[in-house]
Amino acid sequence: MSTVAFHTLGCKVNHYETEAIWQLFKNEGYERVDFESTADVYVVNTCTVTNTGDKKSRQVIRRAVRKNPDAVICVTGCYAQTSPAEIMEIPGVDIVVGTQDRTKMLDYIEQYRKERQPINAVKNIMKNRVYEELDVPYFTDRTRASLKIQEGCNNFCTFCIIPWARGLMRSRDPKEVIRQAQQLVDAGYKEIVLTGIHTGGYGQDLKDYNLAMLLRDLEEQVTGLKRIRISSIEASQLTDEVIEVIHHSNMIVRHMHVPLQSGSDTVLKRMRRKYTMAQFAERLVKLKEALPGLAITSDVIVGFPGETEEEFMETYNFIKEHKFAELHVFPYSSRTGTPAARMTDQIDEEIKNERVHRLIALSDQLAKEYASKFENEVLEVIPEEVYKEDPDSGLYEGYTDNYLKVVFPATPDMVGKLVKVKITKAGYPYNEGQFVRVMDDAPAEINQKAI
Repeated sequence: MSTVAFHTLGCKVNHYETEAIWQLFKNEGYERVDFESTADVYVVNTCTVTNTGDKKSRQVIRRAVRKNPDAVICVTGCYAQTSPAEIMEIPGVDIVVGTQDRTKMLDYIEQYRKERQPINAVKNIMKNRVYEELDVPYFTDRTRASLKIQEGCNNFCTFCIIPWARGLMRSRDPKEVIRQAQQLVDAGYKEIVLTGIHTGGYGQDLKDYNLAMLLRDLEEQVTGLKRIRISSIEASQLTDEVIEVIHHSNMIVRHMHVPLQSGSDTVLKRMRRKYTMAQFAERLVKLKEALPGLAITSDVIVGFPGETEEEFMETYNFIKEHKFAELHVFPYSSRTGTPAARMTDQIDEEIKNERVHRLIALSDQLAKEYASKFENEVLEVIPEEVYKEDPDSGLYEGYTDNYLKVVFPATPDMVGKLVKVKITKAGYPYNEGQFVRVMDDAPAEINQKAI
């Protein structure tokens, strides 16, 4: 029996796609082995979001070649799509497939074994208008299931290479989304995370169908689903219709990840982001009215070219005022091939780092404030795994619907089920909780008590 090993770099979408590629191998009778062991085929799913992503991808490819020089080395993903020639130059690489035609990977492996000639199968992604169906019936390592609903992005922000790696916006057929959601629920998942390259853009390329309708259909048509989480959604995509659906839903959780990137209108303009801070604030207020107790998390880029102390403080104050529940803070990192990398007024690394630290300190403080509102409340948690910090303690960790990480006493059979947990001590990054009861087959009821 042939063996295959996978290594995934980068985002949730890549992890989803690795699982889909594994299904293709599994159907051909392959056995999956750990990446650190000897395999007949190595698949490296690469990332190119930063220059570091490229570098890490190259290191992992070389590691696979060293593990077994006789193996077939197959490279896929975003870095493969943008720089196939660079990857083909790495000695030992046999097949390069980008972010499309993954379903042909096994055919390429067969072809390579016959002809022993390296294959570069990367084509122009910008011409692609069709969503590539990749089925994932279950995930090998998770209690939360991702469900990819779209591909590509039409935004072309000045700091971002991703449209060139993923192509333009393509939505998955709603029937396929519903079918796969049901398949995941039937496999035992209670929560589904809708994911994509520009998830909230779902439906922009479809006739008479949009994200709000998809959310409604998932709730009405998928039997046994308890939670729907949207992995990320732009403020501009939080239309009145989407907010209305969220307001009436029993499944959409009280957590939204809404990328901010900057809280300064002048910086946003240089980033070519398509909103102003006034518009962003207006959507946040409306969203919080629709979902009391909502946790809003966000991404922020600090030290974008030309960012002044005043512009940084606009971001800082906006975040403080709107009380985000948690931030992912990134120092701006120049990505070769993007307009921002060519901007002349790059910010000094020390200034960037100092601003990053100030924002992380604010994020920690806001996260604690948000969590403290739920002390002594009973919330729904899906236990995911044994508590990492102390595996022998009998404690498990999982997330509440509003994305608080809770550690509490549980048993292995509770993993992946919905349980009620009382928050005994709020904190960050962990809250402590006390198990109340398993409510697996009870109807999903999200605590909508206003805070």
